[in-house]
This record gives sequence, structure tokens and C-alpha cells, in this order.
Amino acid sequence: MSLNIKPLSDRVVIEPLAAETTTASGIIIPDTAKEKPQKGTVVAVGNGKKDHEMTVKVGDTVLYGKYSGTELKLEGKDYLIMREDEIYAII
Repeated sequence: MSLNIKPLSDRVVIEPLAAETTTASGIIIPDTAKEKPQKGTVVAVGNGKKDHEMTVKVGDTVLYGKYSGTELKLEGKDYLIMREDEIYAII
């Protein structure tokens, strides 16, 4: 996938994964009770800072904070743009 956006510095663009619709035991979660996803796929990466190379790369699945980043809509899809240090882990 090629987005028409290039994040600057240490920022990344993430496509959030869909929220879970059922629990492990099979109970269906209604839309009003779904939590914001905290997992997503990196779709664009900045060049990093002078003293810091980027750790994540396009295609990585990552965990991030519930309220991390700024939401944006591009080409009809929802994305988040955030600094790399707001990402907790690569899965």
C-alpha cells in the first residue's frame, strides 16, 4: 500500500486494526462498548532525527497508547500519526 503522505522526523503513520467484535468466550461486544484499538500496522515512517534512527518500519504491527497520536482521514480510511516514542512495542 502506498500512501500519498511522508511523515517528518520521528513520526509514523499507523492504520489501526479493527476493534475486537467478540470476547475469547464468544460473547458479541456491542459497538457502544468497544474500546479504541491499541494495535495497528505501520504504513509510513519518517526519516528519524539526526541522533536517532527509526526502529519501526512499514509493515510492522505495533502496540500504542489508547490516546496516542492524532487521528486523520486519508483516501477514505482512518489513520493515526504519532511520534515513534508513543509506540510501546512491535508485535
